[in-house]
Amino acid sequence: MPRLLGRLGAPPIEVLEIVFTRWDEVVSGDLGAHLRPLRVDRSALVVAADHPAWATRARLEAADILACIHALGESPIQRLEVVIERP
Repeated sequence: MPRLLGRLGAPPIEVLEIVFTRWDEVVSGDLGAHLRPLRVDRSALVVAADHPAWATRARLEAADILACIHALGESPIQRLEVVIERP
């Protein structure tokens, strides 16, 4: 399966595990309650914020979020993209 995903251009399964199953470790507290990961697109992690204010805060804390992802394991993710998606 990992080889097939690699051929399709998908990120390594370990990266998806960090982002989607350990999200509470990556982004905790108030910010974590207002963000959710959508996808990994090459070197970008795309997350949804439920309000423009939380999107701004996520952008301000992007370096910390990326550092946490890299601390949990090797990752090709180099940038954070934030979209607003209201419930």
